Amino acid sequence: MNKAQLVEKIAQAANVTKSQSELLLDATLEVIQKTVAKGEDVKLVGFGTFSPSLRKSRKGRNPKTGEPVEIPAGKVPRFKPGKDFKDLLT
Repeated sequence: MNKAQLVEKIAQAANVTKSQSELLLDATLEVIQKTVAKGEDVKLVGFGTFSPSLRKSRKGRNPKTGEPVEIPAGKVPRFKPGKDFKDLLT
């Protein structure tokens, strides 16, 4: 499912126009992204938790030359699905 299909499903489920559902989806995603970027978790009970995570520096290899390269540490977003979401998949 792509974004346009998701917007259409939200519009049908919430009985709103596609443009309204796209605005709501965009606003929701923006809030989640900004909150996680600030270092805070976003917990949606039953769905899951979006959180920032620190990735350690590690050694990699340049695929062209085969030369070892140090990959620096950094922050990455993580998503941990909630129990209700996981149960839908089993």
